[in-house]
Amino acid sequence: MTVDEIMIEHMMSPKNYGTLPLANAEGIGKNPQNGEKVVIYIHVKEDEAKPYIDDIAFKAIGCTTTIVAGSMLTEEAKGLTLDGARNLVAATMELLEKLPPEDAACSEMVALAIKAAVDTYEKRKEESDYPAITYQVTNDCTPKEENAQ
Repeated sequence: MTVDEIMIEHMMSPKNYGTLPLANAEGIGKNPQNGEKVVIYIHVKEDEAKPYIDDIAFKAIGCTTTIVAGSMLTEEAKGLTLDGARNLVAATMELLEKLPPEDAACSEMVALAIKAAVDTYEKRKEESDYPAITYQVTNDCTPKEENAQ
């Protein structure tokens, strides 16, 4: 499959979209400029070696790019240890630095929601009713031409 075919597949049939009734943590990525947000639900399984993301789901109020990024990143995160999920977020953020801010904002929002879910999970190990963590994007998804007007 080409990259375009993969993206169209994720757009037409998003993977992991919805809620996760057995989630033991959730995290939110938010864009304060336009009100878009992503909620990531994770179910972390405690393994003898290391806890890992056994299942993951997302819901989004956002554009098509947000849905595609949510589908692709949740597929990548499923099965990862918590450190692996942090590495996925870091690698994604590094790649996004190479894009124009308006192209990076939606994917950044999803990556931050994954980070928020992992961070919430860890806080809940100490305090079971810890609220879901929210992180806000630093990129602006408004194209520069629109900002100039």
